[in-house]
Amino acid sequence: MTYLEDLFGLDGATAVVTGGTSGLGAASALALARAGAKVIVSGRDRERGERVVEEIEAAGGTGQLELADLGDADDLAAFADRVLGRYDPVDILVNAAGVFGRGEARDVTLEQWEALLRTNVTSTFLLCQRFGRRMIERGRGKIVNFSSTDGFLGVPEQLAYNVSKGAIVQLTRTLGAEWIKHGVNVNAVAPCDFATPMIAPFLGQQEYRDWILDAIPAGRVGQPHEIVGAVLFLASRASDMVVGHNLLVDGGRTVI
Repeated sequence: MTYLEDLFGLDGATAVVTGGTSGLGAASALALARAGAKVIVSGRDRERGERVVEEIEAAGGTGQLELADLGDADDLAAFADRVLGRYDPVDILVNAAGVFGRGEARDVTLEQWEALLRTNVTSTFLLCQRFGRRMIERGRGKIVNFSSTDGFLGVPEQLAYNVSKGAIVQLTRTLGAEWIKHGVNVNAVAPCDFATPMIAPFLGQQEYRDWILDAIPAGRVGQPHEIVGAVLFLASRASDMVVGHNLLVDGGRTVI
């Protein structure tokens, strides 16, 4: 084993990736598998999930699909119990599931507000709690949440989304500080806009696209493969002294 394989390799580890059927979650799942982890891919779409698992296996990795609607508390609980029953110990949890929304703050309905926070915040907290308990019992584990540059910036017409990602920033910091004494590292990646199915409808709007490209000093949105270095770092022993950190992968979006 080389030095880098020892530092970043995940041989023998089991990883769960929510939102793993598309976008940044799928890219993360494939990267974790290529680094040696057995990856449990979670999402709502069976067809897309099976394609991700096929891609993992084609690359020589091991993947398994477990469907779940994490916006439903009962389905989330059943998913967590099922995964912990079948695959425990889970060494790595990547919370990549999330939804995006735009609209004037004065027009946001209570239903829209609660639905977005339920998926982006509450599900992340509940999964951290359920998987974190087992990690604490074993004295080790890595949790990687997905926050966003929008959790640090007051982007107009994205109130609920901004609030949800700001909550992930604080969730990550607090759990990181509380759980590191038990050997569990909780950190997050914070991307800017990336070329994913979730953002594609908005990037297709010329006004939004022009605005976001002007706001990112790199002059472009990210590509899914560009998130995986940060995820692998936070999931590996290379980050053992990194606690409650939100690692920005944003092309300079928050620099200026």
